Amino acid sequence: MKQILEVLGFVALVQGVLGLVQEITGRLHGWGLVQRLGLLDGYEIYASAALLVLAFALFAAAESRKPG
Repeated sequence: MKQILEVLGFVALVQGVLGLVQEITGRLHGWGLVQRLGLLDGYEIYASAALLVLAFALFAAAESRKPG
């Protein structure tokens, strides 16, 4: 379970960073999941920031799990 939380945290972290980089610089168009979802049009920065917060929460949850 710990590894699953860490993998999900890593994916959320990468997607959040990609989303913010794309919104701030205009580069890496089409790399992030946030930009591909039409539901989030106009809210890409907020969604990317929320993914970063989710990533840190998942990492904290993984750390609190007992090994094994």
